[in-house]
Amino acid sequence: MQFQQLQYFVAVAETRHFTRAAELVHVAQPSLSQQIKALERELGADLFLRARGNITLTDAGEALLPLARRILADADTARHEVQELVQLRRGRVRLGATPSLCTGLLPDVLRAFHDRYPGIQLLIEEGGSHDLVRELARGALDLALVVLPLPTPAPALTTVELLREDLVVVSSPEAPEPGRGGRVVEIADLEGERLVMFRHGYDLRELTVAACRSAGFEPDFAVEGGEMDAVLGFVRAGLGVAVVPRMVAARTGRGLRVTPLARPGLHRTIALAHRSDVAPPRAARELQRMLLER
Repeated sequence: MQFQQLQYFVAVAETRHFTRAAELVHVAQPSLSQQIKALERELGADLFLRARGNITLTDAGEALLPLARRILADADTARHEVQELVQLRRGRVRLGATPSLCTGLLPDVLRAFHDRYPGIQLLIEEGGSHDLVRELARGALDLALVVLPLPTPAPALTTVELLREDLVVVSSPEAPEPGRGGRVVEIADLEGERLVMFRHGYDLRELTVAACRSAGFEPDFAVEGGEMDAVLGFVRAGLGVAVVPRMVAARTGRGLRVTPLARPGLHRTIALAHRSDVAPPRAARELQRMLLER
């Protein structure tokens, strides 16, 4: 008895038609019929009553059908389990993240993941939440770290909140202290400061500009259009101050003065997102677990 013969038998039993069954399993109809006859010879019993235009199961066929389905299901389970293991030894994870998260959150988690699964290739794409949502939707990413709320409704995505992070003000130690020179800075104090501002489409840009406008003023930009590393470099050079995530300031804030924002301050919510209609690969699910448990 061959595994393929059981596949053909189940296909005929479910379609009650040899030609349609052959199309279902992608084999020529004569080959399928020959394999069914070989299975019947092996078992010593007819499995089908063949009448013109009418195919029905014999008692032997009725007895074999649930057993054949179970064997095929067990084979699929075995194949799936092995593939799951293989995916943790070889494969890739395509992860999208905002540049600030690549600087602040990801290095330690990715190092731990790589130490545990050295055969998994990590492909990282930096971008704003809007771009990452688009890449997820078209299947170019397995997972993405995005800032909530999402820039546009995304019903096809599942998001899980990961953390809520404070924002802080960074400035050059050689420049005057921002605001009134106190231990904290009010949003309103930024009205007299020149800001080093991120490029358009950057989540932190929208958040900072909206906070300034809510405080009743338009921010004054000394430099704008940079990514995270460029913004921090411009601040170190004394061109102005910037509002950045606390994790970024803690990890890459050497040579910078870090001043908290006065309560209620500014915060951002980071979430892990993936497509709702497609389960992430096994390796991506493992990275997801490590991010959630970090």
